[in-house]
Amino acid sequence: MTDSYLRSLGFTPADQAPHAARPSFSDAWRYRHEHMAQDGTPLFIEHALGIDGCRLSAVEAPLAAADVFASVPLLDKAALQTAVDSFFAAHGGMGSATPVFVPHSYLPYRRQR
Repeated sequence: MTDSYLRSLGFTPADQAPHAARPSFSDAWRYRHEHMAQDGTPLFIEHALGIDGCRLSAVEAPLAAADVFASVPLLDKAALQTAVDSFFAAHGGMGSATPVFVPHSYLPYRRQR
């Protein structure tokens, strides 16, 4: 899977920090879907370092196996599409867009808007 493929499915990087702070894409990554489910549940996908697969969860960094609702092989695009579709079907369909991250920009006192 590639960054452009995940973005075509509606995922965006969960970490909005500059690219220099992120590990390389081939090592590890975590994405969040642009839309929440109809019931307000977010969808995350992650690939951890050294694991030949990716996990889908409603939790950003799932630690318990119960938090992971699907694990698919890293290169199986059809299984990933099926898992995403089944997530939204189980949660009432695709809902509203996830709020956009807006970083706080410091402005000196005299230049505040």
